[in-house]
Amino acid sequence: MFPGALNSEYTHELKFASNVQSIPTYQVMDTDGKVLDTANEPQVTKEEARGIYKNMLTLNAMDQVLYEAQRQGRISFYMTSFGEEALIGSAAALNPKDMVFGQYREAGVLLQRGFTLTQFMNQCYSNEMDLGKGRQMPIHYGTRDLHFQTISSPLATQIPQAAGAAYAMRREGNNLCAICYFGEGAASEGDFHAGLNMAATLGCPVIFYCRNNGYAISTPSIEQYRGDGIASRGIGYGIDTIRVDGNDIWAIYAATRAARAIAVEQNKPVLIEAMTYRVSHHSTSDDSSAYRSKKEVEDWSKRDNPIARMRAWLENKGWWAKGEDTEISKSAKAEVLAAFAAAEKLKKPAIRHLFEDVYDEIPPSLHREKAEIEALVKKYPDYYQVNDFARE
Repeated sequence: MFPGALNSEYTHELKFASNVQSIPTYQVMDTDGKVLDTANEPQVTKEEARGIYKNMLTLNAMDQVLYEAQRQGRISFYMTSFGEEALIGSAAALNPKDMVFGQYREAGVLLQRGFTLTQFMNQCYSNEMDLGKGRQMPIHYGTRDLHFQTISSPLATQIPQAAGAAYAMRREGNNLCAICYFGEGAASEGDFHAGLNMAATLGCPVIFYCRNNGYAISTPSIEQYRGDGIASRGIGYGIDTIRVDGNDIWAIYAATRAARAIAVEQNKPVLIEAMTYRVSHHSTSDDSSAYRSKKEVEDWSKRDNPIARMRAWLENKGWWAKGEDTEISKSAKAEVLAAFAAAEKLKKPAIRHLFEDVYDEIPPSLHREKAEIEALVKKYPDYYQVNDFARE
């Protein structure tokens, strides 16, 4: 056969291929938290399951506080995870040393890995304790200790980066993989196609995790593509692919565990398309009522809420009491508010950080700029509000 299509067979029928059978959506439990096939019952302990659920509640509480903080002008920007909290299941299925490349809505992954509320708040305030030294917008988290690459604003740049990192992991032979999160809107970018093709042809142990929440930034999925979602594109690149119910935390958990085994053991990429619904606005810069009705959002929230679904599963197992939610949510909100208040009081990073971490040795041109800024700040301290910044 021709080298460009080794598995193709000859035919005498003139026929254009226009569609294939739609890829099914893998589901472990229904919206009432009932496992549909006992063979798929999650193999987790009571403590593990309760810990995951508490993180879902904590994420929800943090989102509520920081969303309101932005509306009050106390931070500049924020993005919530309302309706997509089940993503935490993917983090629970990974090795803690697997490298994460996030987009915008992966705070739950960090929470599951141990990122503290104080660290979240410090980053959103860009204060002197921010790990990014105040150089990023809010929600652009990153931490070397938890193997989470710093989020960058440009859409889809993390996809080829994840492929490259995974290729390095393959060469090192450390039995680790990369996981790359992105939304279905990012799959319209050229970097998506470059990243998937690179991973497929080079045999990179990477999990591509697409959150298909139906609306990208503000465009309904029906206006984004005509094919069978994003999953069909993975098959087109020769990548093992699965579509899962993105509101079913145990479907996500099982799919991610299986995907990781394929990636690490076979040195090949896997694509997961998680079908979910963005209940929130895209960000604090968006008003989703411009492209969907409020009734649609309310109906989705009532019909299929990932948190309610997980709680129902726990209650069915006898691992969660009906009154616990109120207590845990109240406690989580108090912890969030305490971290929030502490972060708000801290100063901005020292001005010298403007010139660090790019060059191994600062070049003469930057030394001159640094001296110029120091002179201006010294001459006009009130104008530059020097007391708001940490001292050298």
